[in-house]
Amino acid sequence: MPSPCSSNASYATVLRTPGAVRVFAAALVGRLSYGTAPFSLVLAVSGTTGAYPRAGWVLALFATSSVLLSPVRAGLVDRHGPRRALPPMAVGYALVLLGLAAATWRPGTPYPVLLALAVAAGVFAPPLGPVTRARWSALLTDPDLRRRAYSLDTVAEELLYVTGPLLAGLIAAAARPALGLVLSAVLVLTGTLALAASVHGGPGPARGGSATDRTRPWRLLARTRRPLTAAAGIGAGLGAFNLLAVVFAGRHGQTADAAWVEAALATGSAIGGLVLGAVDWRAPAGTRLTVLTAVLGGALALAALAPTLPLLAAVAALAGLAVSPTLTTAYLLTDELAGPEQRTRAGAWVNAAFNGGGSAGTALVGVLTDRLPLPLCLLLTATPVLAALAAARQQDNDRIHDRARTGAGEPAA
Repeated sequence: MPSPCSSNASYATVLRTPGAVRVFAAALVGRLSYGTAPFSLVLAVSGTTGAYPRAGWVLALFATSSVLLSPVRAGLVDRHGPRRALPPMAVGYALVLLGLAAATWRPGTPYPVLLALAVAAGVFAPPLGPVTRARWSALLTDPDLRRRAYSLDTVAEELLYVTGPLLAGLIAAAARPALGLVLSAVLVLTGTLALAASVHGGPGPARGGSATDRTRPWRLLARTRRPLTAAAGIGAGLGAFNLLAVVFAGRHGQTADAAWVEAALATGSAIGGLVLGAVDWRAPAGTRLTVLTAVLGGALALAALAPTLPLLAAVAALAGLAVSPTLTTAYLLTDELAGPEQRTRAGAWVNAAFNGGGSAGTALVGVLTDRLPLPLCLLLTATPVLAALAAARQQDNDRIHDRARTGAGEPAA
């Protein structure tokens, strides 16, 4: 039976919830930094070293250290609370970004120094996405409102990752790329401190749950393996597709035209995410995740049939309709499976799985592009997504088998 406010649940209702606008606005400001910083870093490092490969290694180290340590930082937030854990991370991250801006302002900084600063930036990067979603769960007890909040959050985050590089590019064209790093430092410091302050009257350090659960993160991983597997598969498929879109555009015109494919994917994703939040779904999150993962895998497979760039963009828009809904549902299912004292860390694991899958998919398909026909490579982008779907079904079968075996072994009443 739906809760009393379910029938009136809407995006406006979400934002009218006390404290919601303050959390959302602060999170958007801080997370915009994650849209401006990577592109600014590439432009600044390539400008000061004169080599794009070196800039690529700097960005790779930054992304790797950020992804690998994200669950650790999120665990600190769960343990100590956002008001205590987030400010030191924000200050450290902002200072390192300013250090990178100073180091790339003019040529001459030793390359190892840039690599070390990139790693340090990844170490301090605050887990703003997981913290924001945990705050949504704390503010909204109604499941329909929470689903709408998560949908709105996911769509907004994707749009930030589109507008962030555009803003960084404008700054680089008008002045110098290092100023984009300065702006990123200001954004993350302002947004993170405001987000930490918005927890006024909210939960502090985690006290719920057993000490064993808090000290053995693999138990959390075991409970949330289904959404984590889905996130990794989605990330791998999309990472491979984005790289192949660049290759496709280069072979059918100009490489820069790949931006139209990325724009189509982002537009479809935004529409799909908003629809997911606006429609009242009766199916549980686990069932929705299965269906959406299958739809996304099927849509990516259609890319192999696209003969022209406009048709590839159309396929990207179709696939995009399932991207935000699938990720949002993975976050919602993770939220259900993790206890309140572990929500931030659980959300960070989903982020890490998605980003790690994206890196792996990009690296693997980069090797295959010179060895296999391009249509076959595009067909293979669906493989990790469908593999995640098959793994989820196997996990369900194992769970049913375990329950049946346990039930059979119990003595009759």
